[in-house]
Amino acid sequence: MAEKAKDEAAKPAAKKTRKRTPKVEAPAVEVQETVEASAPEATEKPKREPSLKETNPEKFLTDFNWHNYEEGIDPVDDGKLLEFEKLVTENFVDTLDDEVVKGEVVHISDRDAIIDINAKSEGVVSLNEFRYNPGLKVGDKVEVLIDVREDATGQLILSHRKARTIMAWDRVNKAHDEGTIVNGFVKCRTKGGMIVDVFGIEAFLPGSQIDVKPIRDYDVYVNKTMEFKVVKINHEFKNVVVSHKALIEADIEEQKKEIIGQLEKGQVLEGVVKNITSYGVFVDLGGVDGLVHITDLSWSRINHPNEIVELDQKLNVVILDFDEDKTRIQLGLKQLSAHPWDALGEELKIGDNVEGKVVVIADYGAFIEVAEGVEGLIHVSEMSWSTHLRSAQDFVNVGDKVQAQVLTMDREERKMSLGIKQLTQDPWTDITTKYPVGSTHKGIVRNFTNFGVFVELEEGIDGLIYISDLSWTKKVKHPSEFTNISDTLEVVVLELDVEGRKLSLGHKQTTENPWDKYEAEFAVGSVHKASIDEMVDKGAVINFNDDITAFVPKRHLEKEDGTDVTKGEEIDFQIIEFNKEFKKVVASHMAIHKEEEAKIVKQAAKKAKKQSDESKPTLGDANSALQALKDKMDGKK
Repeated sequence: MAEKAKDEAAKPAAKKTRKRTPKVEAPAVEVQETVEASAPEATEKPKREPSLKETNPEKFLTDFNWHNYEEGIDPVDDGKLLEFEKLVTENFVDTLDDEVVKGEVVHISDRDAIIDINAKSEGVVSLNEFRYNPGLKVGDKVEVLIDVREDATGQLILSHRKARTIMAWDRVNKAHDEGTIVNGFVKCRTKGGMIVDVFGIEAFLPGSQIDVKPIRDYDVYVNKTMEFKVVKINHEFKNVVVSHKALIEADIEEQKKEIIGQLEKGQVLEGVVKNITSYGVFVDLGGVDGLVHITDLSWSRINHPNEIVELDQKLNVVILDFDEDKTRIQLGLKQLSAHPWDALGEELKIGDNVEGKVVVIADYGAFIEVAEGVEGLIHVSEMSWSTHLRSAQDFVNVGDKVQAQVLTMDREERKMSLGIKQLTQDPWTDITTKYPVGSTHKGIVRNFTNFGVFVELEEGIDGLIYISDLSWTKKVKHPSEFTNISDTLEVVVLELDVEGRKLSLGHKQTTENPWDKYEAEFAVGSVHKASIDEMVDKGAVINFNDDITAFVPKRHLEKEDGTDVTKGEEIDFQIIEFNKEFKKVVASHMAIHKEEEAKIVKQAAKKAKKQSDESKPTLGDANSALQALKDKMDGKK
C-alpha cells in the first residue's frame, strides 16, 4: 500500500475526484475548500516546493487519508448520519402502491385538489371524490391512497375514495374488536331493518336491534344520525351489522341492577305495557320487564289480554313473585282490587238456586259465572239424571244463561259446584210405581259390554240386559250380534234395586220359552229327519228348525253299511240327549240301525250285573263264617 501511495504522489498532474453525496454540510464544505485550494494552481504555476511525501515519506504515509482515498469521501460523524436519516424519515414519504397516507390540501382548482404528502411532488385528487364533503378547503388534512406513482406527464395520482374505503374497514374492525361506539347515518328502510352509513360503509341495522321496545314505525329513524355498536362483521361478503339496542341495554342494565335490588314481593310499581301476547302482558318497570299472566289481569275470565290493556298504557302492578336471580318477575293486576268472593253475600248458601252465564266448556263440565269474578263448576254428571255420561256440549253452549243449584261451596278455597239436574225430580223417586217387576216396556240401546246391553227406559233410568237374557234359543257371544246401538227393544223388568239404583231387564222373557214345547217334541228316543249342515272335528251339526240345533258325535254318523253320513245328506236321527237348561241336544244315526244290538247288549249287561250281585257275600254270610271260626277255636266243634 505504501508503494502505491508513492507512485500516486509521483504524478503531479493527477486529477483529484470527489463523490456526490446528499446535502450533508460538513463533508461538502471540506470538499469545497479542497476544490478552492486547487483553483490557484489551475490559474498560475507557483514555484514548486518539495512535498511532504518527498521530504518525509514516513510521516506522509502515517498521515495519509486512506478512507478518502478508498471511498472518495471523507468520513462523516455517526451522529450527523443518524440525524440526517431522521429528517428524511419525518419529511419524506415512500410512494408505494396500496398505502394510505395523510396529506394536506394546498390548492383547489375547478376539477382537482392538490394534496401535499411530503413526496418529491404534490399529488392530484379529483373533486368528485369529495362530494360527501362540500366544505373542503385549503389546509384540510385528508387521507389518500397512492394510486399511480407517475402518470404519462410525470404527475403523482392519488385517490381519496379508495383510501376512505380502506380506512373505513380498518375503523369498523377496530370498533368491533374494541367495542367502541360509532356514529352512523340512517339512510333508508330495507326488508327486516334499516341501512346505516358507517364510515362510508353501508351497514345493516336489524329491526330487532333498533330499540329494546318493539318498533311499530321505522320511518321515524330515517335521515337521523345515531350511535351504534358494531356487533358482527362478515369479512367474506363484506357485511357489517350494527346495533343501537346494545347501547340502550347497557344503560338499562345499570338501571336494572338498581331496580332489582329494591324489589320486594307485594310491592306496587308503575309500569308501561311493552308487549301483549295471547298468554299475558309484558310490563316495563323502568329497565326491568315483568309478566302479568292472563289469569292475573282480571278476576273475571277473559279470552285475550287486549280486552283489559293496550300497548304503551301506564298502569300499576303488584309484584307476586320472582326467581332467585330476579330475572323473571311475576306481576299481577287484579290483585290490586278486592276479590269478588269477598263481596259475595253471606245469604248465598248450599241448596240455593242461582242464574249464571256459561263462560267455559270442558269435557268434564261447564263453568258458570254467577257473579263478576265468581264461577261455579257444573260437572257433566250433574247435568242429567242419566247414568249414560255425555259431553257437556250436549247440554249447554258458551254464552248460554242457565239455572243451577248450589251443591257445594268453599269460601276459603273460593270454589263452588253447581247442578242442573237437581232442578228436576229424580226419576228414581217413583221407580217402583213406574217400573214394577214383571212389567213390560220399550227402551233404547245405549251401550254394549261383554256381558250385556244397557237400555235406557227414560232420561235417567237405564237397565241392564244380561247376554243370557237376550234370546231363548240363540247362543250370543257378544250383544252386537243380536242388536245395534240406538235400536228399540222390548224388555221385561226382572229385578229392581232402588237403593243401588240398578234395574235388571230381560228381552227373551217377552216371548214364551220354546224349549218348554220342544222338551216333549224332541224327547230322548224320538226320531227326526234332517240333513248335515256342518262338519266339525268331533262330529257334525244339524238344524232341526230355527231354534233347535243338535250335535252328532263322529262315531254316531256311521250308517248300516259301515260308511258315514256326509254333509247335505238327509237321513233319520234319534235324540239321545235333551237338556232344556243348557239348551243342549245330541242326536245319533247309528243308534237307529243298531237298536236291536243295543238291546241285546243292554240285557246281557243287566244279566251279568245280576250274577255279579248274587256272587257277592252278604253281611249275614260273613257273620256265620266268623261264628264258625270262633266255635272251632273254642273247641266246640
